[in-house]
Amino acid sequence: DLIVTPGEANSDGERVDVTLHDHPLNLNPDSKWQTYFKDNEVLLQIDKDVRRLCPDISFFQQGTDYPRKEIVNASGQRRLHHRVQHTVLRSANVERKGLGVTKIAVSVRKATEDYAPLAEGGEAHWEVLERILFLYAKLNPGQGYVQGMNEIVGPIYHAFACDPDQTWREHAEADTFFCFTNLMSEIRDFFIKSLDEAEFGINSMMSKLTTQVKVNDPEVWMRLHQQELCPQYYSFRWLTLLLSQEFPLPDVMRIWDSLFADENRFSFLIHICCAMI
Repeated sequence: DLIVTPGEANSDGERVDVTLHDHPLNLNPDSKWQTYFKDNEVLLQIDKDVRRLCPDISFFQQGTDYPRKEIVNASGQRRLHHRVQHTVLRSANVERKGLGVTKIAVSVRKATEDYAPLAEGGEAHWEVLERILFLYAKLNPGQGYVQGMNEIVGPIYHAFACDPDQTWREHAEADTFFCFTNLMSEIRDFFIKSLDEAEFGINSMMSKLTTQVKVNDPEVWMRLHQQELCPQYYSFRWLTLLLSQEFPLPDVMRIWDSLFADENRFSFLIHICCAMI
């Protein structure tokens, strides 16, 4: 099972006592608790990222028509965001006034949530994306999850989840995972720092963009050079996230439609970025 939950109930409904051979303070790399805590570090970042995805539209806050029944009807125990939910902090201020009168003011502070979870039985679209990204990170431990992947998977899922054909919408999660995995196989070098200098690494892409600008508009290139505006300052996000953060979602979908239809899509991407400059 990819999702490790130490001490969860067994098939008889009784909780498993794992403290004899394994416990939360066990430093053994094979410890389920060690795996659980490391997974939660990744999950915490994913949870933050998917909750603030495309804040200008309400789609990802809305509930999906096809929630996973075995998850949403499990009293919250199998929902991933429950593992990293925000902590409620309680504090009390003690004020002393004349004649020994003491006033205690209790306050509760909780981190604000951009996208709140839905009630039992419902599942928001961002929860589906959280599951997709977490499973991808588990299946690709050499790469894991990197911030920005949420911006890549969002438009893909939106396309499937909004399909007019009900059959396609019903399988949006599985189709998104398949397409996202295939797309990441092409752009994975962008998200691995050790491959920045590789042929298809992000530094190579930015260098090609700079060359393209120099060829097409030497005056603009010279201006950027004189002002020491390195391509990292403006094109890193363009290329890494395939322009998904530079335009509204409908425009991103239109750009991607042409981008993915081109066999030389990354050269096409550089041409688009050059035109933007």
